[in-house]
Amino acid sequence: MKKNIYILFLLIATAVCFVSCNDEWENEQFVQMASFRAEPNAQGVTPAYLRYYPEGKVRFNLPIVISGSTPNSKSRIVHIGLDPDTLARLNQEQYGHRQELYFKQLDSKYYSMPETIEIPAGASTVTIPIDFTLGDLDQVDKWLLPLQILDDPSYDYKANPNKQYRRAMLHITPFNEYSGEYGGTLYKVYLDGNMDEPLTLNTHRAFVVDNKTIFFYAGTRDMEYLDRKNYKVFVKFTDDQIVLGKKKLEIWSDNTENNKFKVGSNQSYYTKYEEWDAKRPYLKHIYITLFLSYEFEDYTAIPGQRLKYKVEGTLSMQRDLNTLIPDEDQQIQW
Repeated sequence: MKKNIYILFLLIATAVCFVSCNDEWENEQFVQMASFRAEPNAQGVTPAYLRYYPEGKVRFNLPIVISGSTPNSKSRIVHIGLDPDTLARLNQEQYGHRQELYFKQLDSKYYSMPETIEIPAGASTVTIPIDFTLGDLDQVDKWLLPLQILDDPSYDYKANPNKQYRRAMLHITPFNEYSGEYGGTLYKVYLDGNMDEPLTLNTHRAFVVDNKTIFFYAGTRDMEYLDRKNYKVFVKFTDDQIVLGKKKLEIWSDNTENNKFKVGSNQSYYTKYEEWDAKRPYLKHIYITLFLSYEFEDYTAIPGQRLKYKVEGTLSMQRDLNTLIPDEDQQIQW
């Protein structure tokens, strides 16, 4: 008798468990979660590469995905908002108290985007059109557009609980033909009175000014310097040919009164060479080499003292384009 009661109890428990699990599975399969498709890098941000246009707008299409174990059966309206709190946490986690390295939130005057986007029935992916106007954006600072998918019980979707998918931290990165990361081992920075031991950096980053102009930071300065804005070296690419294959560069500073910037004795120039990959015929390689010659004074590193530097040497960059991709920002193998 006891054995029969025990068996009956097991059967009832199994049935209850089965119904419970089945209900859970049925509920789970009909949950539709909204996610960004914006994979973050090691800094926790997603680079948004935008071709520079001085006046016009450039559009960035940010994908949103509706996911679930069943197809999206009805039209849904997904709500998008800003997320300054996550930006603040990201800055604190990445840089601690070094506020000069923080990402800054992009001002609304530089972009426009809808607050909602419709995902039609039967579709699983749409893109949010974000229109940027970045003509006068100062690249001395790092700009971020922090977005999140909003959640509310009244909405007909659920925001993905994983912050990597619910949020998109878009690092706004304008580019032109000449901006990007240059190799700097042959770009030598000499302290006045010591021409035998030049200072070098492995890489130097060039930032957009306009279609034909970029800027570097003078000497060995980079984004980690608090005073970097005082040492910008502007480089304009001209069509003036010096000799076959070499064209003239114009270089200057916007702070000559203080940093005593002076063009060097040797003419600055650039070369540009293109070739197709030998094994992958769709891949184009572009090689850009800059020769720069200038002098400047560091008036902020040591209070009350001015350090004189002479800079001369070459910077080189290789840009690879996948010509099978129609969109220019995606062609470039960043």
